[in-house]
Amino acid sequence: MLRSNNNYQTPNEYYNIHQMAVAGDVLEDFIVIFRDMMNRYLDIGEDMNVPDDFTPTELQSGMWWRHLAAGGVAGAVSRTCTAPLDRIKVFLQVQTQKTGISDSLRYMLREGGLRSMWRGNGINVLKIAPESALKFAAYEKIKRLIRGDDKRQMTIGERFLAGAAAGGISQTVIYPMEVLKTRLALRKTGQYTGIFDAAKKIYVHEGLRSFYRGYIPNMLGIIPYAGIDLAVYETLKKKYLSSHNTEQPSFLVLLACGSASSTLGQVCSYPLALVRTRLQAQVVKKSKQSLPMGGIPLKQAGAGNDDNMMGVFRKILRTEGICGLYRGITPNFIKVLPAVSISYVVYEYSSRCLGVNMT
Repeated sequence: MLRSNNNYQTPNEYYNIHQMAVAGDVLEDFIVIFRDMMNRYLDIGEDMNVPDDFTPTELQSGMWWRHLAAGGVAGAVSRTCTAPLDRIKVFLQVQTQKTGISDSLRYMLREGGLRSMWRGNGINVLKIAPESALKFAAYEKIKRLIRGDDKRQMTIGERFLAGAAAGGISQTVIYPMEVLKTRLALRKTGQYTGIFDAAKKIYVHEGLRSFYRGYIPNMLGIIPYAGIDLAVYETLKKKYLSSHNTEQPSFLVLLACGSASSTLGQVCSYPLALVRTRLQAQVVKKSKQSLPMGGIPLKQAGAGNDDNMMGVFRKILRTEGICGLYRGITPNFIKVLPAVSISYVVYEYSSRCLGVNMT
């Protein structure tokens, strides 16, 4: 979750900008949090970034849970405020015909009214707490396994591996909630009465396996996203330093490098996010009977040869072309700036209430 950079005291941290003397603590905090939240709210990697390293004092005093709680509140508020954009993104991702944002918005308002724009947000908020707790617990355990009895600081590579493994564990446990979020976001009025009704109907009609549809592309997505994000960020920063007679980049340069790296990582990994969403949205019955009616009227990737990752990829390329792999990317980018801004402000006020100072 979001934390002050004052607790990062070694050079082997995930983001080198923690050690950079930019213009004041507030601006330095903003850069750290901006990159963290860019990764968190973009479609791939949003929940699989490397967790925070808490100091021994924080772990013993219990201050760590206040950081997690403040981050959870900030995430819940920002996700709720940007939920309409998230639902439009999901709706566009499962369309096989070219559909605009305005057309999707009009359809959803006509079909379910203004309240329908928040469908799926409840489960999206509920999964924040268990996912954060699981990721933190797994991360601390894996770090102890890597270091053993050695009290040395972990390298960047070791932190990334531990963070990726922790993210994978937490995602595996809460992934059924991701499927429920997609189904609830795409549902028509009256199709489900709530989260538990949706879970029951999916289990009865489709079986337990449907709760893990799209799991493979979801896990694979972190590899290009995180790799490209880190590589591009470091490359851009080093290029700037080599061409300018300065020891440290300015605030705006770091912000530009962070934005460019996160954006490029998103563009390269987005097709995996789209395939994941289409697989999550598929309604594949346990029997060969016709599929139940009542869902959003759209042409989804059907069953048969198109009910796996490679099958969906091939069908998209065959019927929609390269552009089909990027449906919904526009509202995905639009939601990032308000999500980051809202999360930053809410986290600061929440942390103050919980006795956590950001600076």
